[in-house]
Amino acid sequence: MNDKEKAEQAPVSAEAAPVKKKKTQSPGVLALQKVVNDVYQAARDAKKEGKLVGWSSSKFPCEIAETFDLNVVYPENQAAGIAAHHDDTRLCTIAENEGYDADICSYARINLAYAMGNETTNEGRRMPMPDFVLCCNNICNCMTKWYENIARIHNIPLIMVDIPYSNYPEVDDDFVAYVRGQFDIAIKQLEELTGKKFDEEKFKRVCGYANRTANAWLKVCDYLQYKPSPMSGFDLFNHMADVVTARGKKETAEAFELLASELEENLKTGKSTLPFPEQHRIMMEGIPPWPHLRELFKPLKEHGLNVTAVVYAPAFAFRFNDVEGMARSYAVAPNSVCLEKGVDWRSQLCKDNKVDGALVHYNRACKAWSGYMPEMQRRWQNELGIPVVGYDGDQADSRNFNAAQYETRVQALVEAMEEADRKKESGK
Repeated sequence: MNDKEKAEQAPVSAEAAPVKKKKTQSPGVLALQKVVNDVYQAARDAKKEGKLVGWSSSKFPCEIAETFDLNVVYPENQAAGIAAHHDDTRLCTIAENEGYDADICSYARINLAYAMGNETTNEGRRMPMPDFVLCCNNICNCMTKWYENIARIHNIPLIMVDIPYSNYPEVDDDFVAYVRGQFDIAIKQLEELTGKKFDEEKFKRVCGYANRTANAWLKVCDYLQYKPSPMSGFDLFNHMADVVTARGKKETAEAFELLASELEENLKTGKSTLPFPEQHRIMMEGIPPWPHLRELFKPLKEHGLNVTAVVYAPAFAFRFNDVEGMARSYAVAPNSVCLEKGVDWRSQLCKDNKVDGALVHYNRACKAWSGYMPEMQRRWQNELGIPVVGYDGDQADSRNFNAAQYETRVQALVEAMEEADRKKESGK
């Protein structure tokens, strides 16, 4: 099977870019795909018209850029799309040949190769070169050096927001004040870059759309609590790009509201987007290996495993109405909070969504996420009493994934869940 055939058969990921599917998509799904495609096309059009175009990290507040009417695209989103379309190895190799270590984030390697002028075969995710970059390091500190290198390659401004790691479950006022100061400086830099004054009333309107998007997105996620579920949890990966790239747009809010209404109808009629009978419900921890979505999905389908908990998905549902609220929200991103809070999030998600077991991706590309995962896994496994297995992989470098190992680990999880069911039935 060639790469084109693999791409056509893989489950779609909106973060990873739309992949051709044979089945008819619902109006809600089509609306969400259009939102992301429009973001990329608007950036390409803006570049042709001589307007500013920026590249942004996924956790830099898109609400700020939206308020300034800036056209912004997202290297992480693009890298995932490139990987899903099987152009990852070529670009990773180019970056490595330029001196970027193979152990750094695969998103970074793919994007840095692209930033150096190497085009991608994924035409839908081709981005115009940036006039500025926006970076927020509440994901990981790799972001800092990655975006510094983009700025150096193109000799353009880098607007940086620093959010320290928090050792406590709740952030205090001094912590929030520090983050607020970072946002105030970023806003001032964008005022200087664009020659426009920050419009607080417009910012509130953008926040209103973003809040609608977040509420509808969380409502979509909440449908996974029903048993059986009216949706495949794998679908959440399909729509991540909308939450990342276009949270503050009216069209995004409307598209997610439409999708939520479709799932409500599924619930009433007993339908589901899950293409097989649900036998077990699992949490899938971590960013999926985008180049291997087909291989990832295949054993889940064979064993009737529905992914009903994805901590990666609801992590982008920020809700606030002013800059102070924005500072408090962004201060508690998943990778900048303490271990205890990370465990609590996962445990509650598993309880709410009636999870039978968990599948953990030990992601070579994401040291910040995977580094503390063994201890986190141990804690939530003990708290919930569910079987948990892990597999090795990489979010965007196909060389670091072994399909046979993954299938074996899924099989082990299924056997452990079946044994747990037998013990429950026997009363032991």
